[in-house]
Amino acid sequence: MRLGLLYSGGKDSTLAALLLEDFYDVTLATAHFGITDDWEHAERAAERLGLPFERLELDESVAADAVDRIREDGFPRNGIQRVHLAALEALAATDEFDAIADGTRRDDRVPTVSRAQAQSLEDRHDVEYVAPLSGFGRGAVDRLVESTLDVTVGPSEEIPRADYEAELRAKLLAEEGPGAVAEYFPDHDQTHVTGRR
Repeated sequence: MRLGLLYSGGKDSTLAALLLEDFYDVTLATAHFGITDDWEHAERAAERLGLPFERLELDESVAADAVDRIREDGFPRNGIQRVHLAALEALAATDEFDAIADGTRRDDRVPTVSRAQAQSLEDRHDVEYVAPLSGFGRGAVDRLVESTLDVTVGPSEEIPRADYEAELRAKLLAEEGPGAVAEYFPDHDQTHVTGRR
């Protein structure tokens, strides 16, 4: 079965790919808006894993809506959630895959996919939605990653990743300057996979 996995090049989506590769023909798909070329980092990570890679270009109106939501809320959670659901929708709509997946964990605050959202995707697009990390908490994921992947960890501004946050940050930076990014996005560490162990 062919499976498209939303892929950032970070530890969660990479671990999800490793868990699924024995059961599916996995293609790593990075959703982007064309705001930055950060997708190239995910492509290099996919090459190191030996898995096929493709870009999934989302309409820039999704980014604009997400940034408007971030401004309105004063925090990024709902904007990122909006983009994640749009990316899953776009991936399912390609008709290339029998199943779609992501790297969401049990204890993620964002993004998340509810049972109703998953069932809606499955019914409307005749695909299966798979969330291989949904039973794993952060500690379990970190232990599995430590034994299987080489990972670089650091502040969001310094770690190259192909995730929604990076492009939303870039859009805010272009529109409002560096102060806006710091205002809406809390400091936190990101990961970038550099290879398998």
